[in-house]
Amino acid sequence: MDLRIFTEPQQGATYDTLLTVAKATEDLGFDAFFRSDHYLRMGNVDGLPGPTDAWITLAGLARETKRIRLGTLMTAGTFRLPGVLAIQVAQVDQMSGGRVELGLGTGWFEEEHKAYGIPFPREKFARLEEQLEIVTGLWATDPGKTFDFHGTYYDLADSPALPKPAQRKIPVLVGGHGPSRTPRLAAKYADEFNMPFASVEDSERQFGRVRAAAEEAGRSDELTYSNALVVCVGRDEAEVARRAAAIGREVDELKLNGLAGSPAEVVDKIGRYAGIGSRRIYLQILDLDDLDHLELISAQVRPQLS
Repeated sequence: MDLRIFTEPQQGATYDTLLTVAKATEDLGFDAFFRSDHYLRMGNVDGLPGPTDAWITLAGLARETKRIRLGTLMTAGTFRLPGVLAIQVAQVDQMSGGRVELGLGTGWFEEEHKAYGIPFPREKFARLEEQLEIVTGLWATDPGKTFDFHGTYYDLADSPALPKPAQRKIPVLVGGHGPSRTPRLAAKYADEFNMPFASVEDSERQFGRVRAAAEEAGRSDELTYSNALVVCVGRDEAEVARRAAAIGREVDELKLNGLAGSPAEVVDKIGRYAGIGSRRIYLQILDLDDLDHLELISAQVRPQLS
């Protein structure tokens, strides 16, 4: 079971804070550092000092880390044209020495689009399918050849399909709760399917749908299955309660909907996800100043999962 650190910087974080967390992620033996792709805070926080851009952040971290994987859950398909995104991600992959992964989704938070003048199209899912085909097609085009795509929303002609990533193939993540179109997209384009913030039971149902779609597409053994879950671990009940209060949540709710409690409780629940085929957990860390939290997870949770 891989453990990855997943951050939500739109809630309030500077690049320096993210760098500190990413370096701790690396030093403490976690597999990867991922971040969300949002430009507006959510909920009852001030979001200060304001948003950071996902791919600019990852470009910086690519040069300041050495081992960990770097990526997004999920890059918003509404924020960037697919040809531009392919260039950006390939460049960051080169800058990292081949450690980048791309989670790509439709984009859903209408308020942030309004706040920053970003178009919010109605037909987002159909656009996402074209985006996935374009991004993966550009990377897969042999050097010296060109890439063409003529779709409903995007039109590319005689693209040199450059630059190329450092990796032979950048892993692509698709995720979500949709019962039909999401599994089909994952089966066609993804290397990993991620189920965000869902119970073991709901995850098992969705994994089954994706597996069925993958088998129909002839890819039954090729996908990795993963979950993203909020985490709140403490050495005792008081520490769990303190960490829950710091992120504005209740302990009982966190235990129900995430990974919360003692290290033993969290290991046990992760084991339930492993039992349905999840091979990677993205630990949503909401208090980015609490590095002791990461140290505790590394020391008392991570070793029990290897």
